[in-house]
Amino acid sequence: MASDYESVAAVILPAGSSVAAKAPSSLRSRAALAALLIAACALPFVLQNYHIFQATMVLVYAVALLGLNLLTGYNGQISLGHGAFYAIGAYAAAILMDRFGVPYWLSVPAAGACCLAVGFLFGLPALKLEGLYLALATFALGMALPQLLKYKHLEAWTGGVGGLVLTKPEAPFALPLDPDQWLYLFVLAVTVLMFVVARNLLHGSVGRAMIAIRDQAMAAETMGINNALCKSLTFGVSAMYTGVAGALGAIVVQFVAPESFTIFLSITLLVGVVVGGLASIPGALYGAVFIQFIPNIAEKISKAAPWAIYGVILIALMFVMPTGVAGAIRAVRARFA
Repeated sequence: MASDYESVAAVILPAGSSVAAKAPSSLRSRAALAALLIAACALPFVLQNYHIFQATMVLVYAVALLGLNLLTGYNGQISLGHGAFYAIGAYAAAILMDRFGVPYWLSVPAAGACCLAVGFLFGLPALKLEGLYLALATFALGMALPQLLKYKHLEAWTGGVGGLVLTKPEAPFALPLDPDQWLYLFVLAVTVLMFVVARNLLHGSVGRAMIAIRDQAMAAETMGINNALCKSLTFGVSAMYTGVAGALGAIVVQFVAPESFTIFLSITLLVGVVVGGLASIPGALYGAVFIQFIPNIAEKISKAAPWAIYGVILIALMFVMPTGVAGAIRAVRARFA
């Protein structure tokens, strides 16, 4: 079918017109991306420490939402318990730093590797479940993990109900940066790396296999795709992304405790994915901005019923932008293209 469209386009359009049309668009996109990255790097030098902390948490949530979007948006698997992988990543980094003295920068990939293994192993039995049944299984995981973190035989590692307190890292090499500025730039570098890896993954054969399974699993298997392996790997990679975000979040907040990772966190991540836009890489950033700032805005509007205001804002966004912020932006671009 694609070749038919290309042959028709070759007859109708003048030679080289498609290339000429794509080139300026690609240059504009790269220029806009470069400008955005420069602005992001300059951000900690113009904001106060509290606002730097908020911007850092936006980046942390963006990595977590990107991981969940790989699973739900691109592979079609619904998870209501990804907060559990966020907690596993946070505790893995906290235990390595607090109990073993591992450097913070090394604890982040270690936490990601731990969540990759746990997610892959969880994805294997979950292959027998689909749709709402898989959602309920992940929901059970998200409900159970905070209780497991309080288990008395694990208190020596997890700190029990009291959790673990971490120290904010200083800037290396005597750089003239305070801890908040350095931590923001460190998280920004990790975020950019994770987004680049996700983009390359989705634009390759693995990404096409993920999308094929989401759209038509039986046809994908007929074409030779190993559905079971691909879904398990997707679950593992998604958990890895969320675990990296959890590790970064633990370093930024400097504290981990079971009560910080209730099922509400999993629901919040799912809300962020839907608001930002399913199957959209930039949608992770839009969703992260939503879950970081909208609760604060709702509380400023009404201190008596902030979650009622939050619900009204969420419902209004779903009516105005049913495909999420990324979908709305695509629609506007298509209209004016």
